[in-house]
Amino acid sequence: MLFSPVRVTTPHGPRRLRTTPLAILAALGAALCLASPLPASAQDPAPQAPPAAAPQAPAAQPPAKPAEAKKPEAKPAIAQVEPPEQFKAVRAKLDEAKAELDKREKELGHTDVAPTDLAAIRESVTTVTDDVRAIVSRLDDPLAAARERLSQLGPKPKEGEESPDVAQQRAEREAAVTRIDETQRLARSLVVQGDQLVDRVSNRRRASFTRDLFQRTHPLISPTLWEKVVADLPRDMRSLQSAVADIGVLFARNGSIGNLLLLGLAFGVSVALYFGRRNIAPRAARRDESKTEPSRRATLMGAWRVILVGTVPAVAGSYAVFYALDETNLLPSRLLPVAGAILGGLAFIAAVEALCDGLLSPDKPAWRPAPVSDSAATRLKLLAVSIATIATVVKSVEALNSGISAALTISIATRGLGAAATSLILAIGLHRFADTEQEEEACFGPYVPTKTTTGIGGPARLVGWVAVVVIGFAALGGYVALATFLTDQLIWATCILVLLYLLVQSVDTFLGKALTDESRLATALQANTGLRKRSLNQISVLATGAARVVLILVAALLILAPWGLDSTDITASMRSAFFGFQVGGVTISLSSIVLGIGVLAIGVIVTRAIQRWLDQTYLPATDLDAGLRNSISTVAGYCGFLLSLAVAFSYLGLSLEKITIVAGALSVGIGFGLQSIVNNFVSGLLLLWERPIRVGDQVVIGDSEGIVKRISVRSTEIQTFDRSAVIVPNSNLISGIVKNRVRGDRTGRLSLTVNVLRNQDPVKAAELITGCADAHPNVVRDPPPRVVFRKIGDTFLEFELLAWISDVSLGLKVQTDLNFAVFRTLTEQGLIPPMGPGSSIVTIQGLDGMQNAMGEIAKTFVRPTQETEKGTQAPEKTATAPL
Repeated sequence: MLFSPVRVTTPHGPRRLRTTPLAILAALGAALCLASPLPASAQDPAPQAPPAAAPQAPAAQPPAKPAEAKKPEAKPAIAQVEPPEQFKAVRAKLDEAKAELDKREKELGHTDVAPTDLAAIRESVTTVTDDVRAIVSRLDDPLAAARERLSQLGPKPKEGEESPDVAQQRAEREAAVTRIDETQRLARSLVVQGDQLVDRVSNRRRASFTRDLFQRTHPLISPTLWEKVVADLPRDMRSLQSAVADIGVLFARNGSIGNLLLLGLAFGVSVALYFGRRNIAPRAARRDESKTEPSRRATLMGAWRVILVGTVPAVAGSYAVFYALDETNLLPSRLLPVAGAILGGLAFIAAVEALCDGLLSPDKPAWRPAPVSDSAATRLKLLAVSIATIATVVKSVEALNSGISAALTISIATRGLGAAATSLILAIGLHRFADTEQEEEACFGPYVPTKTTTGIGGPARLVGWVAVVVIGFAALGGYVALATFLTDQLIWATCILVLLYLLVQSVDTFLGKALTDESRLATALQANTGLRKRSLNQISVLATGAARVVLILVAALLILAPWGLDSTDITASMRSAFFGFQVGGVTISLSSIVLGIGVLAIGVIVTRAIQRWLDQTYLPATDLDAGLRNSISTVAGYCGFLLSLAVAFSYLGLSLEKITIVAGALSVGIGFGLQSIVNNFVSGLLLLWERPIRVGDQVVIGDSEGIVKRISVRSTEIQTFDRSAVIVPNSNLISGIVKNRVRGDRTGRLSLTVNVLRNQDPVKAAELITGCADAHPNVVRDPPPRVVFRKIGDTFLEFELLAWISDVSLGLKVQTDLNFAVFRTLTEQGLIPPMGPGSSIVTIQGLDGMQNAMGEIAKTFVRPTQETEKGTQAPEKTATAPL
């Protein structure tokens, strides 16, 4: 009867988790009772109970039974995390990925891997790594959920045992967490392996590119090269004659009427397109010579029409001829690339000419989008077409050399001569662009730059001369591959930059002006969306800025693509930077230092460009005041600099520990000799954050008063009214007394002292003075101006005019205007005498006795003479004579 519950629960099977532990406990208790030393009478019934002995036997071996019961119960618990079938599929994918990566790593171990094979290896490894990275991301949520369920059980008790239910659940959940974690760690190891293989492929490709680029051959000035050219020339001439004979054979074999008609039609269409575009382009461009000042929109539209009309027909004509040659099979397959090079070169020359006509417009200066002079436009077009012609000839000859399998020396000579000719033409063109005006030599005093006659900036000419020197010396010194590569990249980069300039100008004109001007789009947006004009200006600035960034990035990718940099490199770098990467144990070399400095310089340049864009374009279009705009620009500058510094440090391999050491050394230096600098730095940050003074505020510091022009983290620049600059350390502004006249608002009070003769009506004088203040447009109405009766003098009455002006920076102007107005008004009303106030009469008191004595003396001298009317007037003159 004691073990009847165990037998009742056993039919439910092992899936009943609540009953199985009870049965195990009961069996375990019975086994302990049987194993204890009992009397013989108590041990006899054991053989008489065979049904009970069956469950007790397994209970006597607890280590085996729970394990057997745990195995079948682990599957339902794992099913709560992810079904075993899915885990099997994931592990199968990881096994396939590992096999693929191992295979590619073995292939990469060979030393004779071709560049095409390297590209295929990289593409395969990148695809596999992306798939494994997706698996890692997909396992994050299940792993977090499994760990959360495990954490709900709490830590294992150090003393005592858990209940069987909790122990069973803990074992199942720990198994699930372990299974998912192991799978994710395996996937992450495969991701690391794939990234390492991609890095190895990139390094191999760069090394191969550098080796091929700087491979030295026979110099052009070497007699050995030309001796070999002369020796190989007869064989190459025989190969050329054989190729021409093959053309005759193909014409005789495939020269049917249909093929000849198709070829003739293609040539006719091509000639018509090439020569017809010269007559179509001026009409299609619609650039009227009678218009002397066309709009920017019309100028750019005309430029694009000229470029398209001049390029599209040429490309179509070249393609028509090449298609006809390919379809009719009238040209040997080995010479078909030669025809393609010639036809493509002609189309390229036409495109360059159209680009120069559209951008420079030598014949119509009023329709010229580029800011260059007339002579510069003509010279630039001639230079560009000349270089394009040389490039076409060289590429065509190179294709012919490849078609006839010319000797290596012939190819080297062809490329070297092409690079040298390009360098020579570029040097001649740059020499013609030199400024010939020498007026600065005849002038005295400081040098004032003369107006340039070329329109080509100094940096552009400097880059051109550097290219001339490098290409010329590389070609003459035997680095023909380098010279040819630099020539091609110079042409390619110039074309990309010219198109970038046109696109940026078009974006600013068509997109920016569409939202800022009174256009239909701007009016419709204001009417339908309720946006203000200032908001549309901000949207246009942001839109044009984003478009500029996209265009510049695309142009940079196109320029750097021939250098071995593709989109995969940029995507991988951006992914690593975004998801975080650890740089440790990296050996710092000169190249890494140069790269770090270059990255820092580029970051600073980009930061300055963003600051300039914020200061000059975006922030002026907002409602923010000048102080807040200055704070935003300054904070953006320091954030960009710190970000550039961090990226440069990562390239240098400086870890956090190394930076901590440097910070410790800096702290020691600060403690000894940099307290004032740090004090000013922290004070500058407080000024930028709390903004007690802002850019544009009128402040008084000590005996200096002026306008705040700039707030940096070390000092503040104040421009006084005499146009001198006062540099004040920021610590003085934080710890000292500063009077800010425009802290709350820009209104200010103006005080004016006016003296009126004592014999005038003071009420009338006060009304006249107040009327002058009321009539001034810069004097506010609330509070109204008022007059204070300050003093009653002996000969004058002193008044003080108090007026509040709208902007404190207009104080001197308003004071001057009010002085003129008050003087004119009081003079017209007779309150001020025309010759000046009565205060110019000096009255001396305390001399009454002297005055009487002088009068008696005067009477004495007058008595001997006749008493006339003058005798009575003399004392009056003496008494009232002005001093």
